[in-house]
Formats: sequence, structure tokens, C-alpha cells
Amino acid sequence: MLLPPLLRLAALAAIGGVIGFFLGAAPALWAVVIGLSALLAIHMTYAMRLAAWLEKPKLDDMPNGWGLWSDVFTRLYRQRRKTEANERRLVENEERFRRTISALPEGIVLIDAALQIDWCNPVAEEHLGVRLSADQGLRLTNLVRDPDFINYMTSGHFEAPLVFRPLAQAGLALEVRVVDFEPARSIIITRDITQRERVDAVRRDFIANVSHELRTPLTVVSGFLETLLDARPGDEATRRRHLELMHEQAQRMSRLVEDLLTLSRLESRESAVQDEVVDVSQLVREVGDEARALSNGRHRVEVEAPPAFVRGSRDELRSAFGNLVSNAIRYTSEGGQITLRWRERDGEGRFEVEDTGIGIAPEHLSRLTERFYRVDKSRSRETGGTGLGLAIVKHVLLRHDGRLDVASEIGKGSTFSAVIPAERLITVVDHGLAQAA
Repeated sequence: MLLPPLLRLAALAAIGGVIGFFLGAAPALWAVVIGLSALLAIHMTYAMRLAAWLEKPKLDDMPNGWGLWSDVFTRLYRQRRKTEANERRLVENEERFRRTISALPEGIVLIDAALQIDWCNPVAEEHLGVRLSADQGLRLTNLVRDPDFINYMTSGHFEAPLVFRPLAQAGLALEVRVVDFEPARSIIITRDITQRERVDAVRRDFIANVSHELRTPLTVVSGFLETLLDARPGDEATRRRHLELMHEQAQRMSRLVEDLLTLSRLESRESAVQDEVVDVSQLVREVGDEARALSNGRHRVEVEAPPAFVRGSRDELRSAFGNLVSNAIRYTSEGGQITLRWRERDGEGRFEVEDTGIGIAPEHLSRLTERFYRVDKSRSRETGGTGLGLAIVKHVLLRHDGRLDVASEIGKGSTFSAVIPAERLITVVDHGLAQAA
């Protein structure tokens, strides 16, 4: 790299020597001075160009050079091209990282030592009610004004997560964790645990309800057993009455356990519904006979069962239809009427149970399929209900892609409709052709 400049200086010295030999020392000195001045001017020009380029280094604006400067600019060009390639890779990696973080189901917030927001993903914006575009650089605790959150963030103790419910978002439950990843920076991770909290609440209620449902008959049975043990011999009428009551309570516990097992089986089945052809007309007539037996003449039971067929599980549909009918019997006063009908409307199949019972208030309709939910708890227990019948109906219909519709009016009765979608209906003609084939 130093050879070309040395050659130019040697050439200039040789020219000065030749001029001095022929014209004397003074002209030779001036020639050398002029030559050096020209070289200095050239280098100064290129140095200024380099300084100007370094202020805004771009490959497109790279100056061209001569001699030594050509080599300098060539090396700078290569270095700048490599630097820009590295910068592009860094930007791409950062964008990929941000897209990855943004796609996470958890909220991510990057904060500094002063709790100011550096960056956050959309999930965190939704959870905490902040906006990156407007709130970047602001103190997070000034934006999220929940006392529990503020105390947690300012405490500096992050060994355990914080569970809190934002005041601005009713019904939302968040779990917040703080992870230190640099001396002056931290990551806040927010997770929506609303569903988990709801499931835990349902589980607690379920255990409490089952315990309560079993405690009552067990108390009755236990009490009568003690009475029988202490009873005087010869009181056969009292003894028989006590045994009948114990048998009744034992049956109640048996029904409860059976319904719990049925509901558990329905919820745990991951396979598709058994694809069999179900004769709905025959099924509705069977359920009608069961209704008459259960009513024991206390109600008028009518059945409308035109020929119809669906695809599904006969046992599951039998369970669902039977639960709807038994509910109608229990909540319809003596002398009332219960009508069971199958009909197709708007392309859907509907098994309807219409009664002239006590009816249901509108505020109860949305909760009827919850486990152990009762509109009238005392009446339901008196009539032998377990509180799980409509929950079973809901799960059976969900497995058949259907739904449960309820229409009711206080004092005038109710209509429960098990709706089967069009894709599960089989026309009578198609079924006849299939049997003939």
C-alpha cells in the first residue's frame, strides 16, 4: 500500500534532479515544491470528500479515488457493505423477535428501572389498557392505577406472581410475573387466568354441591339406623316406615351417582358420536311410555311422533329426551298436560316437551344447564331431582352439534326443545331406500 506513494515521491525527486542538472538548483527546487503542493492538494481534496461521506455513510454516495485513495475507498466500500448487511440482519432479527413476542398468548412489557415502558405486545395492551404508540416512555404505574398492581410493582419482591382483577376490565383476572433480565430492565408477563379461575370456582361449587347432595340422604339413613338400633322390639309399623325412607334416600344417592357417572362419560369422550341410524318416532314413543309410568296417571301425556330418522347415538339421545320428560313431570302439577312431539322446522329436527307446569322466570333461563342449579331447590329435592339432568341434556346435544332451546312463562308452563341440526337428519325416503338396498 505504501509502494505507490513512495514511487511517486521518487519520480518527483528524479524530475527535480534532471531539472537541477540542466537548469540549476533554483528551478529544481521550485519544481519539487510545485509537485509536492499538487500532491498535497489532491490528498486534501480526497480527505475532505472522505470527511463529508463519513457524516452520512451510504454506499451509493461513496466517492471515487486515485492512487492510494482508490484503495482506501475500495476498502471502506467493502466494510460499509458488510456493516449494512449486518445492520439489515439485526433489524430483521429484531423484527422477527418482536413478531414472535407479539404472537404469544401472554402479555409482554419491557420496562426500565423507573418502571417506564420501553415496549409491549398487543396482548399486554389489551390486558393492562395501555397503548405503545401513545404510552411509550411513560411510567406504567401511572397508567395502571389498581392499588394491588401498584403495590406489587413498587415493592421489588417478585418471588410470587400477583393475581389481580383490573378495575377497568370487569370480569378479567390476570396473573402478573416480573423477570429481571438486565440490571436496569425487567420483563412483565401478564396471563389471562379468567377461565382458570372460573373452572376452579366451578370445581369448588361442584364439590360443595355433591357433598351437600350426599350429606342429606346419608344423614337421614344414619339417623334412622340409629333409631332402629334403639327402637323397642315389636313396633313393626315404625320399623317398616323407617326402612322405606332409608330405601328412598338410598335410591336418591344411587340416581345422583348414576347421573354423575353419565355426565363424566359425556365430558370425557373425545371420539365422535356413534354414527347410527336412530328411529326418532320409536324413541319418542318409548319416552312417552316412560312419562306415563312416571306420572302414574297424575297428568295427561300426549305424544306426536311422525316417522323420522337421525344419525347419532341412540343411547345418548334416549338419555337426553328422558331427562327433559322427567323434568316436565316433576314440575307440572297434578292434572296438567305434557305434550311430547317431534317435528322438523327450518331444516332442523326438534324434540319438544311442552308442559303446563309452574314455569320459569327469565333470570333463571341462562343458568338452567349448570350442574346442580335449581330454580326451586326444595321442590326439586322433594320430587327426586339430582340437579344434573339438564347438564346431561346440554352435553348430549353438544356432541350431536345441536342445542337446547327453552321458552317459558311463569304460571303458564314451559317448552324445552332439543334441536338436532339438518346435517344429522335422514329423510324417510332415503332411509327406505337404504333398507331396501
